Amino acid sequence: MWNIFTLLNKRQTFKTDETDNMKKFLIVGLGNIGDKYQNTRHNIGFKILDFLANKEDLTFTTDKLGDLTTYKFKGRTFILLKPSTYMNLSGKSVLYWLTKEKIPLENLLIITDDLNLPFGSIRLKTKGSDGGHNGLKDIQDKLNTTKYNRFRFGISNEFSQGRQVDYVLGEWSDDEYKLLRERLEKSVELIKSFGTAGINNTMNTFNGK
Repeated sequence: MWNIFTLLNKRQTFKTDETDNMKKFLIVGLGNIGDKYQNTRHNIGFKILDFLANKEDLTFTTDKLGDLTTYKFKGRTFILLKPSTYMNLSGKSVLYWLTKEKIPLENLLIITDDLNLPFGSIRLKTKGSDGGHNGLKDIQDKLNTTKYNRFRFGISNEFSQGRQVDYVLGEWSDDEYKLLRERLEKSVELIKSFGTAGINNTMNTFNGK
């Protein structure tokens, strides 16, 4: 038979679990699996998470629907996910891990490439359309909302007519590669800020930088 102490303890446990979940973040880098895609512009999401993992001596392990690792920083837990479903089916992996880890939707951040932004530029948004990006389109479909945080990394649109696919799936130019490390460092700072300073402060700090 339950007594008042049992009920209070259960309420306290629920509040503790809820608080812990608010300190957990799912950071998803979009990309395609396989060596041939590793250094392509379309895989910038993977590249940013790999860069963070290398800096912090983290190791990805293969699990259901993706490769994952966990990063602890200032009392926050960042679950880094690289979906193994290929870009156009990313939503299945995102929904699975968001649900499994009981992470609030507002603590989800999707990292993706953007043709409409100059190379290396950053745009963080809390909602919006898929912009023709098939990975975002599938995430929107599986989550049944356009209101999720996305970090768009500019890859520019320096391609001739009819060459978009070749450009997106092509590797970085020599000039881009020289500048990429600094942009990766900035991207890692953004991820940390997202978890510690919040989405609005992070947008104010990093958008357009």
